Amino acid sequence: MGEKARLKAIVHGRVQGVNFRYYTRLKARSLGLTGYVRNNWDGTVEVVAEGDKKALEELLEFLWEGPPAAVVTNVEVEWLRYEGLFYEFEVRF
Repeated sequence: MGEKARLKAIVHGRVQGVNFRYYTRLKARSLGLTGYVRNNWDGTVEVVAEGDKKALEELLEFLWEGPPAAVVTNVEVEWLRYEGLFYEFEVRF
């Protein structure tokens, strides 16, 4: 088991209405991560994920790309201490 961490990311660009949350949930779950993804009122998407640092880095790579219809222009990243607050990875509304 590798080092555990928490990733908080704000994804900018054309990231709402393009299944970004759905694909982020699929990717995070496939990596064994927990946390959530949600749309923000300003048009960005917020991702908070916890788990193995290497898996979080792989999720971050995905966030820079997004699903096919997305156009990601920036990802604000904050690395935080692992807290173990989540049971699964979910879409929040």
